[in-house]
Amino acid sequence: MEWVIAGLAGLAIGWWVGFAFSRRGNHQNEEKRLREEADQRVEAARKETERAVRAEVEALTAAAQTEAEQRRRELRKREDRAQKREQDAEKRDEQLQKRDAHISRREKEIGRREKRLDHQEADLEEALAKARSQIEAVAGISPEQAREILLDEVRDEVRKQSIDEIRAIEREARSLADERACMIVSTAIQRYASEHVADRTITTLSLPGEDMKGRVIGREGRNIRAFESATGCDLIVDDVPDAVVISSFNPIRREIARLSLEKLLVDGRIHPARIEEVVERVKSEMDQVIRQYGEDAAAEVEVSGLPSDVLKALGRLHFCNNFGQNVLRHSIEVAFLAGAIAAEFGINVKHARRAGLLHDIGKAVDHETEGAHAEAGAALLRKHGENKTIIQAVAAHHSYDQQKTLLCQIVAAANTLSASRPGARREALLSYVKRLEDLENVVSEFNGVDQVYAMQAGRELRVFVDQTKLSDRESEILARDIAQKIETTCPQPGEVKVTVTRATKAIQYAK
Repeated sequence: MEWVIAGLAGLAIGWWVGFAFSRRGNHQNEEKRLREEADQRVEAARKETERAVRAEVEALTAAAQTEAEQRRRELRKREDRAQKREQDAEKRDEQLQKRDAHISRREKEIGRREKRLDHQEADLEEALAKARSQIEAVAGISPEQAREILLDEVRDEVRKQSIDEIRAIEREARSLADERACMIVSTAIQRYASEHVADRTITTLSLPGEDMKGRVIGREGRNIRAFESATGCDLIVDDVPDAVVISSFNPIRREIARLSLEKLLVDGRIHPARIEEVVERVKSEMDQVIRQYGEDAAAEVEVSGLPSDVLKALGRLHFCNNFGQNVLRHSIEVAFLAGAIAAEFGINVKHARRAGLLHDIGKAVDHETEGAHAEAGAALLRKHGENKTIIQAVAAHHSYDQQKTLLCQIVAAANTLSASRPGARREALLSYVKRLEDLENVVSEFNGVDQVYAMQAGRELRVFVDQTKLSDRESEILARDIAQKIETTCPQPGEVKVTVTRATKAIQYAK
């Protein structure tokens, strides 16, 4: 259409030009030439318009043919799908017809079999009735009596067999359990073997030279007096050449004294005022040192996400000793052992390590709260939003009655392994044996006690009483009296569990 409009516009322009020239001049040649040019332009515009129209018509025709071809292909596909569905429907009809015919044949066959079974059942009932009447006539008992006798015999036989089977299964299960437990414990111990920690109440510090010892002593020993007054530790300078010894039962004081003396030796200025200044500075820095110990321990066992207060309490365990065993090293060892045992049982290793690391954290705060260290540790962790599973394991690691989860039992077992392995805890042999003998002698004096054994390094007493002399109620009273007697006559470090057992034995002899 654009070409048609252009052509008409050309014709109009040509006509107007021709008209203008016809009016303005009398030159015939010029007019003729202009007319010829106008005619040529009109002719060219007409041809161009025809070509454009023809091209547009051809394009529309091609598009229409393409669309028609696509529709024809789509119709063919639909026809093919419809034909395929029809063929599938015919096949299904044939299969259904065959199945119906097969079912009809099976129904007829089942009907014939039912008739034969009915005849056979009638024959069997008749034969059983004859046999029953003959048996009753020979045995002289009714069918109900015979049934009861037979059932009693079967029950006795089944009961005997079941008891034998149960005993065999119990023996096998106990054997496998013992073997599995030994394997788990030995594997855990083999995978982690910590150094043996000896009892320590002194710290030895080397001096750069013998002349430095005189500077440490000061004029008439005033530096030593100032150092002991500021730190609360004894400073011994004459026993070891080129070294001084710091002695104190309090490990935190001893550590403050060691760090302070190291700074003084490096500085070289040693006098009472300087000593007080350095000691105060070290005391202010001690919180960071304690926190660093806690962070190092948590990183060693790969435990993360502990609050700052918990890390500080964990670091204070570095300065606590239990029977000569460093509590922080003991906690790290328990964490590794608990993780190894948990891996054998297929439970969460991270939870086991976390509970093992934190199980004795109450020893760092038990002077600040009431109750045993397990309860104090559980209260601290509960305050800081620790996982309930971890809190339960910490609270129950010394109490068998509270160990209601596998994690609690694993932490308790790892604690026992770490504490009882050779060399872990040092105590004089004679005093250890004497203490256990005293415990047993004190309990043996009670009326009705048959045998008494001190177990778990004196932490548990197992008392066996004569059941003919004491009742169950009297046994409970005896356990309370024994505990009170131990508290007054044989003070023990920690708790002592008293277990009184009153058992009845039944003995028979098979001839």
